[in-house]
Amino acid sequence: MKIGVVSDTHGFFAPQLSTVLAGVDEILHAGDVGVQSVLDELGAIAPVHAVRGNVDPPDLGLAPTLTQRYGTVAVHMLHALPETQSTLRNWAETAPLEGRSARDCRRFLEGLAPECRVVIFGHSHEPCALVLAGKLFFNPGSAGKKRFSLPRCCGSLEISAAGVRATFHGLERYNEDLPEGVWLSTEGA
Repeated sequence: MKIGVVSDTHGFFAPQLSTVLAGVDEILHAGDVGVQSVLDELGAIAPVHAVRGNVDPPDLGLAPTLTQRYGTVAVHMLHALPETQSTLRNWAETAPLEGRSARDCRRFLEGLAPECRVVIFGHSHEPCALVLAGKLFFNPGSAGKKRFSLPRCCGSLEISAAGVRATFHGLERYNEDLPEGVWLSTEGA
Protein backbone atom coordinates (compact mmCIF):
# COMPACT_ATOMS: atom_id res chain seq x y z
CA MET A 1 0.00 0.00 0.00
CA LYS A 2 1.27 3.48 -0.84
CA ILE A 3 0.23 6.46 1.29
CA GLY A 4 0.85 10.09 0.30
CA VAL A 5 1.85 12.31 3.22
CA VAL A 6 1.38 16.09 3.15
CA SER A 7 1.59 18.86 5.74
CA ASP A 8 1.55 22.61 6.16
CA THR A 9 -0.19 23.57 2.92
CA HIS A 10 -1.50 26.77 4.56
CA GLY A 11 -4.36 27.15 2.07
CA PHE A 12 -2.24 26.49 -1.03
CA PHE A 13 -2.61 23.42 -3.24
CA ALA A 14 0.66 22.94 -5.13
CA PRO A 15 -0.22 21.68 -8.65
CA GLN A 16 2.81 19.34 -8.51
CA LEU A 17 1.02 17.29 -5.84
CA SER A 18 -1.30 15.83 -8.50
CA THR A 19 1.70 14.29 -10.28
CA VAL A 20 3.82 13.40 -7.24
CA LEU A 21 0.93 11.69 -5.44
CA ALA A 22 -0.63 10.01 -8.50
CA GLY A 23 -1.33 6.37 -7.75
CA VAL A 24 -1.33 6.54 -3.94
CA ASP A 25 -4.06 4.61 -2.14
CA GLU A 26 -4.71 7.33 0.48
CA ILE A 27 -3.37 10.72 1.53
CA LEU A 28 -2.63 11.77 5.10
CA HIS A 29 -2.44 15.52 5.82
CA ALA A 30 -0.65 16.40 9.08
CA GLY A 31 -2.36 19.73 9.64
CA ASP A 32 -2.22 23.42 8.79
CA VAL A 33 -4.48 22.62 5.84
CA GLY A 34 -5.77 26.18 5.72
CA VAL A 35 -8.93 25.84 3.60
CA GLN A 36 -11.38 23.14 2.51
CA SER A 37 -10.39 23.48 -1.16
CA VAL A 38 -6.96 21.96 -0.36
CA LEU A 39 -8.67 18.84 1.01
CA ASP A 40 -10.98 18.78 -2.03
CA GLU A 41 -8.02 18.95 -4.46
CA LEU A 42 -6.19 16.20 -2.56
CA GLY A 43 -9.41 14.18 -2.48
CA ALA A 44 -9.47 14.23 -6.28
CA ILE A 45 -6.20 12.24 -6.13
CA ALA A 46 -7.10 9.74 -3.38
CA PRO A 47 -9.15 9.54 -0.15
CA VAL A 48 -7.82 12.02 2.42
CA HIS A 49 -7.50 11.89 6.22
CA ALA A 50 -6.35 15.09 7.94
CA VAL A 51 -5.75 16.46 11.42
CA ARG A 52 -6.12 20.00 12.71
CA GLY A 53 -3.09 22.25 12.76
CA ASN A 54 -2.59 25.45 14.72
CA VAL A 55 -3.85 27.65 11.85
CA ASP A 56 -6.85 25.54 10.85
CA PRO A 57 -10.28 27.06 11.43
CA PRO A 58 -12.84 25.05 13.45
CA ASP A 59 -15.23 24.89 10.46
CA LEU A 60 -12.88 22.37 8.78
CA GLY A 61 -14.03 19.91 11.45
CA LEU A 62 -10.63 18.26 11.84
CA ALA A 63 -9.69 16.23 14.91
CA PRO A 64 -6.39 17.03 16.69
CA THR A 65 -5.12 13.45 16.25
CA LEU A 66 -5.95 10.43 14.14
CA THR A 67 -4.81 6.82 14.15
CA GLN A 68 -5.15 4.72 11.00
CA ARG A 69 -4.38 1.02 10.70
CA TYR A 70 -2.86 -0.40 7.52
CA GLY A 71 -2.69 -4.15 7.98
CA THR A 72 -0.57 -4.68 11.09
CA VAL A 73 0.87 -1.14 11.02
CA ALA A 74 -0.78 1.53 13.20
CA VAL A 75 -0.06 5.07 12.00
CA HIS A 76 -0.69 7.94 14.44
CA MET A 77 -0.94 11.49 13.09
CA LEU A 78 -0.88 14.86 14.83
CA HIS A 79 0.25 18.31 13.81
CA ALA A 80 2.86 19.23 16.42
CA LEU A 81 4.87 16.88 18.62
CA PRO A 82 5.30 17.76 22.29
CA GLU A 83 9.09 17.63 21.68
CA THR A 84 11.18 19.36 19.02
CA GLN A 85 12.55 17.52 16.01
CA SER A 86 16.09 18.30 17.16
CA THR A 87 15.34 16.62 20.50
CA LEU A 88 14.00 13.53 18.71
CA ARG A 89 17.06 13.50 16.45
CA ASN A 90 19.37 13.68 19.48
CA TRP A 91 17.51 10.84 21.17
CA ALA A 92 17.67 8.71 18.02
CA GLU A 93 21.39 9.36 17.50
CA THR A 94 22.47 9.00 21.13
CA ALA A 95 22.29 5.47 22.44
CA PRO A 96 22.05 4.55 25.16
CA LEU A 97 20.44 7.59 26.68
CA GLU A 98 21.23 8.38 30.31
CA GLY A 99 19.88 10.58 33.10
CA ARG A 100 17.30 13.24 32.41
CA SER A 101 17.44 12.74 28.66
CA ALA A 102 16.52 9.06 29.07
CA ARG A 103 13.65 9.93 31.42
CA ASP A 104 12.33 12.61 29.06
CA CYS A 105 12.54 10.23 26.09
CA ARG A 106 10.79 7.44 28.00
CA ARG A 107 8.02 9.83 29.11
CA PHE A 108 7.58 11.06 25.52
CA LEU A 109 7.35 7.51 24.14
CA GLU A 110 4.93 6.43 26.89
CA GLY A 111 2.55 9.11 25.58
CA LEU A 112 2.16 7.12 22.35
CA ALA A 113 0.04 4.01 22.03
CA PRO A 114 2.30 0.93 22.29
CA GLU A 115 0.95 -0.51 19.03
CA CYS A 116 1.78 2.70 17.13
CA ARG A 117 4.62 2.02 14.68
CA VAL A 118 4.56 5.27 12.64
CA VAL A 119 4.05 8.84 13.87
CA ILE A 120 3.31 11.47 11.22
CA PHE A 121 3.60 15.12 12.17
CA GLY A 122 4.19 18.54 10.66
CA HIS A 123 4.35 22.09 12.06
CA SER A 124 8.10 22.78 11.71
CA HIS A 125 8.08 22.75 7.86
CA GLU A 126 11.34 20.81 8.12
CA PRO A 127 11.36 17.32 6.56
CA CYS A 128 12.38 14.63 9.04
CA ALA A 129 12.47 10.83 9.05
CA LEU A 130 14.00 8.89 11.90
CA VAL A 131 13.51 5.73 13.90
CA LEU A 132 13.33 5.98 17.68
CA ALA A 133 12.55 3.00 19.92
CA GLY A 134 11.13 0.98 17.04
CA LYS A 135 8.84 3.77 15.84
CA LEU A 136 9.19 5.73 12.60
CA PHE A 137 8.73 9.50 13.07
CA PHE A 138 7.96 11.22 9.75
CA ASN A 139 7.47 14.90 8.95
CA PRO A 140 6.95 15.31 5.18
CA GLY A 141 7.94 18.99 5.31
CA SER A 142 5.79 21.82 3.96
CA ALA A 143 3.83 21.49 0.72
CA GLY A 144 2.63 25.10 0.97
CA LYS A 145 4.18 28.22 -0.48
CA LYS A 146 7.88 28.76 0.16
CA ARG A 147 8.66 29.89 3.70
CA PHE A 148 11.98 30.18 5.44
CA SER A 149 14.91 28.48 3.67
CA LEU A 150 13.33 25.03 3.86
CA PRO A 151 12.40 22.88 0.87
CA ARG A 152 8.84 22.56 -0.41
CA CYS A 153 8.13 18.85 -0.30
CA CYS A 154 5.80 16.05 0.64
CA GLY A 155 6.34 12.38 1.34
CA SER A 156 5.09 8.88 0.93
CA LEU A 157 4.93 5.71 2.97
CA GLU A 158 5.12 2.31 1.31
CA ILE A 159 3.67 -0.22 3.72
CA SER A 160 4.21 -3.94 3.20
CA ALA A 161 4.24 -7.06 5.37
CA ALA A 162 8.00 -6.57 5.80
CA GLY A 163 7.96 -2.94 6.88
CA VAL A 164 7.46 0.72 6.09
CA ARG A 165 9.58 2.90 3.80
CA ALA A 166 9.31 6.68 4.19
CA THR A 167 10.41 8.78 1.21
CA PHE A 168 10.54 12.52 0.51
CA HIS A 169 9.42 14.11 -2.78
CA GLY A 170 10.50 17.62 -3.76
CA LEU A 171 7.89 19.99 -5.17
CA GLU A 172 10.38 22.45 -6.60
CA ARG A 173 14.07 22.84 -7.19
CA TYR A 174 16.03 23.09 -3.96
CA ASN A 175 19.73 23.91 -3.46
CA GLU A 176 20.37 20.99 -1.14
CA ASP A 177 19.45 17.32 -1.13
CA LEU A 178 16.29 16.30 0.66
CA PRO A 179 16.90 14.05 3.65
CA GLU A 180 17.27 10.34 3.04
CA GLY A 181 14.21 8.19 3.42
CA VAL A 182 14.00 5.64 6.23
CA TRP A 183 13.09 1.95 6.42
CA LEU A 184 11.36 0.44 9.47
CA SER A 185 11.10 -3.32 9.61
CA THR A 186 7.84 -4.62 11.02
CA GLU A 187 8.75 -8.28 10.81
CA GLY A 188 8.60 -9.83 14.24
CA ALA A 189 6.97 -6.72 15.67
